[in-house]
Amino acid sequence: MKYIPAQVIYFIRSRTTKRNFKLLFKFFLALTAIVTIYSVLFHFIMLFEDRNFSWVTGFYWTLTTMSTLGIGDITFASDLGRIFSMVVLISGILFLLIMLPFTFIQFFYAPWLEAQSRVRAPRELPENTTGHVILTNFDPITINLVEKLNQYNYEYVIIVTDLHRALELYDLNYKVVVGDPGDPETYRRLRTQNAALVVANNDDMMNTNISFTIREISKKVPIVTNADADDSIDILQLAGSTHVFQFMKMLGKSLARRTLGVSMGANVIGRFDQLLIAEAPAMRTPLEGKTIAESKLRETIGITVVGIWERGRFEIPHSQTRINSTTVLLLAGSVEQLNKYDEIFCIYRIYHTANAPVLILGGGRVGRAAAETLEEHQIDYQVVEKNSMHIENKDKYIHGNAADINVLNRAGIREAPTVIITTHNDPMNIYLTIYCRRLRPDIQIISRANLDRNISKLHGAGADLVMSYASMGANTIINLLKPGEILMFEEGLNVFRAPVPSPLVGKSLAENQIRKQTGCSVIAISTQGELNINPDPSIPLGENDEMIMIGTADAEKRFIENY
Repeated sequence: MKYIPAQVIYFIRSRTTKRNFKLLFKFFLALTAIVTIYSVLFHFIMLFEDRNFSWVTGFYWTLTTMSTLGIGDITFASDLGRIFSMVVLISGILFLLIMLPFTFIQFFYAPWLEAQSRVRAPRELPENTTGHVILTNFDPITINLVEKLNQYNYEYVIIVTDLHRALELYDLNYKVVVGDPGDPETYRRLRTQNAALVVANNDDMMNTNISFTIREISKKVPIVTNADADDSIDILQLAGSTHVFQFMKMLGKSLARRTLGVSMGANVIGRFDQLLIAEAPAMRTPLEGKTIAESKLRETIGITVVGIWERGRFEIPHSQTRINSTTVLLLAGSVEQLNKYDEIFCIYRIYHTANAPVLILGGGRVGRAAAETLEEHQIDYQVVEKNSMHIENKDKYIHGNAADINVLNRAGIREAPTVIITTHNDPMNIYLTIYCRRLRPDIQIISRANLDRNISKLHGAGADLVMSYASMGANTIINLLKPGEILMFEEGLNVFRAPVPSPLVGKSLAENQIRKQTGCSVIAISTQGELNINPDPSIPLGENDEMIMIGTADAEKRFIENY
């Protein structure tokens, strides 16, 4: 209902509407003249038959005859009257039953529907629009990115070429505009020169066209593009892209880096000034079976366990949290502290790493990127791929269906330490996860997810680690919008800055109980530009201090609401 005034204003101000109203007025004027003439003739013919009726009766008879109702209470007795009745009836069929509905639909109803559609899916943004994000494609990354933009109150708009598709997305509460992503006029109407960012996540040729087109409008607006082929990176940069990523390749490398034996120590997944955030799988390390208190990581190394991933579920750990074989530790510390962690646990994991090849299910772009990363680390692998066109090295590839037990046996499923599932089909990934877990209860399973909603399903199916293509791409982009202010990781985990709120000034971290009340952990305090990593909980917070915290999106929201 709130859009009706906007629809009426757009409808009335349209030049087409004004022209249509003139045509409608002329039609109704002609129809009124015809009805009047027929009513006058009705009186003359009735006088010819020696009968007299009122003027109201004349109009009544004309309208009932023209509309084919034909009540029959008033009829002519002469042949002239009957001929006149037939003329009125035929003209009524033509004017009232054919021309009137067509005219009404053509000149009023259809324009009104178009006005409704244009208000819901406009073709331009208001002139004062600024600081918005322009998205040129609707895909899994866009879905995830929109959620994060809404979280941080960024205005955005999605360019959609088809009006019907735009209306479908509008009904799903997405902000859309109708336009051609290759037309300069589209970006002029979207106030691109005032935008905070443009995201081009189409194919390489379209991304090149978009970047080149936008540079006609603005030389300064940042453009983020995705490249499928390696050769496209230079071309996209020459076309004007500010940042070029290969999200598929990044995903494949990230999956491979989490394989046992690739990175023996902690995998650094983010940097916030001098503070490093790293993931460290506990599988096959002395930490298995111990509690956080028993691990004594903070006392011996100075590193802090700020969170744990347990089959895709993030938890804020406490001293009695048990570290299992499926646990992934989230560590925060300096370079020296992480190096010390590697010195202690790296040798143990190397010694316990199997020599059998890692199994990669799927030889597409993600699978090939994972294979390249394993090869760089001199880790043997086997790729199962059913499409012969994707097979590059017959010694490393096995042609067949990964759901076939004979194919998996030939690939070495019985001895492989890890299986990486990389297909672009989430239902297939869930199926393969269940299948591999049943065949090998002890194997490490790392899977790709295209949509965030399938992450929990994959963990429930038996995957030890799941990486979301949508989250990875969206996090990469959102970090460009707020550099130095926020750092997002997979599955909604954020590192962010926040000045010390006035109610917390003068109190220590132990007294404030920020972690207990919000779920956020303070991992560093910046005092006059100096960063104190993993600060002592008994040190009071200063008025001008800045806290660096880590937590889920919900925990960050609770902190903002509370303070």
